[in-house]
Amino acid sequence: MSTAPATAPAPAADLAALARGGRINFLGFCVRLAARLPFLFIAGRIYGAAVLGRFAYAILIVEFAAQLATLGLKRGLARQLAETDKPHACVAWDALVVSAIGAAIAMAVLMLFPQAMFPNSQVTGLDWLLPITIIALAWSDIMLAALAYRHDVTSTVRARAIVEPITISAAAYIWSFWSLRDGLIIAYVLSMIAALVASIIPFVRTYGVPHGWTLNPRTLWKMAKRNIPVAAADAVEWGSRRIDIAVLGLFFSPTVVGIYYVAQNVASLPAKLKTSFDPILGPVIARNLQEGDKAAVAKQVRQVGFWVIAAQLGVALALAIPGEAVMGLVGPAFVSGTAALAFLLAAEVVAAMAAVSEAALIYVARHRNMLVSLAMLALEAIFAIALIVGMRAFDWPVMFQATGPAIGLMLALGFAAVVKSRMLCRILGERVNGWRWPLIWAAAAGTLVGWLATFLPEWAELVFGIPAILLAFGAVLWTKGFGPEDRQLFRLSKEDVEELQVPAPGTTGDAVR
Repeated sequence: MSTAPATAPAPAADLAALARGGRINFLGFCVRLAARLPFLFIAGRIYGAAVLGRFAYAILIVEFAAQLATLGLKRGLARQLAETDKPHACVAWDALVVSAIGAAIAMAVLMLFPQAMFPNSQVTGLDWLLPITIIALAWSDIMLAALAYRHDVTSTVRARAIVEPITISAAAYIWSFWSLRDGLIIAYVLSMIAALVASIIPFVRTYGVPHGWTLNPRTLWKMAKRNIPVAAADAVEWGSRRIDIAVLGLFFSPTVVGIYYVAQNVASLPAKLKTSFDPILGPVIARNLQEGDKAAVAKQVRQVGFWVIAAQLGVALALAIPGEAVMGLVGPAFVSGTAALAFLLAAEVVAAMAAVSEAALIYVARHRNMLVSLAMLALEAIFAIALIVGMRAFDWPVMFQATGPAIGLMLALGFAAVVKSRMLCRILGERVNGWRWPLIWAAAAGTLVGWLATFLPEWAELVFGIPAILLAFGAVLWTKGFGPEDRQLFRLSKEDVEELQVPAPGTTGDAVR
């Protein structure tokens, strides 16, 4: 856990825990970036945009089903554990049973109607295997959420940032020698199974097998019913990053969807910086709300909000300015998705405050938060369709039309960011906005360095330009925008690095910190 002394006041201890969780997850983000890009390179260069687009749409449906199957327990489990008198092992296993029931229903539906995953192509080969990943996804999320309640974020990083992306990249490459039709799907199934195994081991080590635990249908139903608003918020949050793919699949060919999917995957990397704080932010907020300390909650939201905005803005500049070179890594055909990449990266920066505010809103205003999220989703779909139809009426190029969903996402997330942060501010009676004006000066420095980097050859723009943008942005922010509390985020310890190492078979490790 935190390195703060035992006598430290709760707010200081919470801040130290948040900073430590952020450090570990930022390292995980770097590992995820290094591991995910090879998969995009393999999928784009070996399998091609059309196969990748077909795969992307199928994964969209499967992951949405898995999101529903967790019934909001990915984030709601922290509150269940904080407020119960039952042994935590029993509560965690109750959650696994609830998600297993939801996953079984979703798997049955998709196996009976596989065309839902492949609306624009024939269902062939091993396509029917894809729904089995729903139970793996749902259980892995629940187990990692339970571990996060014990401040074990290392397991999340290991499963999601190391095991999963490395497995999918390696499997996609190996299977390309046997089947370009089924290779990506098989690789995805194997990566989800590997991530589940990487989640089960620390979960069982930490919670064990519950003693005196019996299945109680009434308890399970109450747990599921209570988490419906959180489940809806999770589904909308997830759907807001996928509805653009769904709209594209209705208007464009799999090739266009594949190009956009690559842009979306690159742009979603900064979003992982926000979600990486969820495992540690949720339990901290739940505990402070239980104690009635609204001021502490507001401070934590404000602090994490600033960290997330700063990180996402810096990474967005580093990926957007050399965007053509970044997209060109996957293949020449993907360079046409650069404009979509720029809008998607801007959307992630805009979304930061809404996302962090929601971490508290799911506890203090679950139903209102759900309604705002639903309104945001509706706006995104309306904006996306209207922009595509409008650009098509003026006969704009196809890839310009394909930016419509990205622009719609950015506008809808801007709406949610304003409404959710103001709502939380009124409920807590404290300022929650994490914005600080030195971010403007840092962005200006990063933009200037990035513009100069565009005069370099493409390989140098990537090798030297991206680090230079991040250094310029970080240097200005460190000197002009960071205070003593912010610098805790960068006090990397030997323990943090050691926790990211994958334990050798047969070793026990230390799951709870």
